[in-house]
Amino acid sequence: MADRTDGVPAPPWRRTRRPAPQRRQLSQDLIVEAGLRILDAEGFDAMSMRRVAQELDTGPASLYAHVSSKEELLELVYDRVLGEIRLPEPDPARWKEQLRAYALEMHLVLGSHRDVARAALATIPTGANSVRAGEFVYRLLLEAGMAPREASLAMDRLILYVIGDAYEGSLHHGRMRAAGIDDPGEYFENFVGQIAAYYRALPRDRFPYLTKHIDDLIADDGEQRFYYGLDLFLDGLEARLSKP
Repeated sequence: MADRTDGVPAPPWRRTRRPAPQRRQLSQDLIVEAGLRILDAEGFDAMSMRRVAQELDTGPASLYAHVSSKEELLELVYDRVLGEIRLPEPDPARWKEQLRAYALEMHLVLGSHRDVARAALATIPTGANSVRAGEFVYRLLLEAGMAPREASLAMDRLILYVIGDAYEGSLHHGRMRAAGIDDPGEYFENFVGQIAAYYRALPRDRFPYLTKHIDDLIADDGEQRFYYGLDLFLDGLEARLSKP
């Protein structure tokens, strides 16, 4: 028997029922993606299991079937970000050039996700992308001729340098948000201006070098300082490798 409602329009004052949107099945990948979105948009302090659950339109308890804690989630988010780093085939003859390119790439990736550097500190690299990057750096140092223990220390210090610089950037970004400033150029101009004014006001008889050379102290921006420190580190490694 035919449905007698076929072809009969609903009255104009009645709302047409829409099918409820189907939820995507919850998974660890979805949770990590949501955590990264929150970290990028709202910052480290806003990222919590409750906030991630809200983002996924579910309850916090449902997340724990896939992620044991906020700390584990932060590790997974950091590892996801490290997956954006492009790694070439290691070439020991070009170890210094490749290490520099790796550090610059890592710094760029961490900077594009701001607060993720805070999640990287004190994290033991155990994720798939973390160990992939670690294998690349360690292999490059060993095949360049560095002893295993020294290569371990060099890798640790290089990565900490990159993360530490990115972390400092994330702190400034947080202060920008707190001050309601959207333009990084405006923020740093104000920040450096305040520092310069403070140093110029110091007693010259007690701080002759700081007050005399203030223009040199504030001449370089964060990017130039990062490049300088990276080259200083790599030059030091090269000097150690060249020792008989």
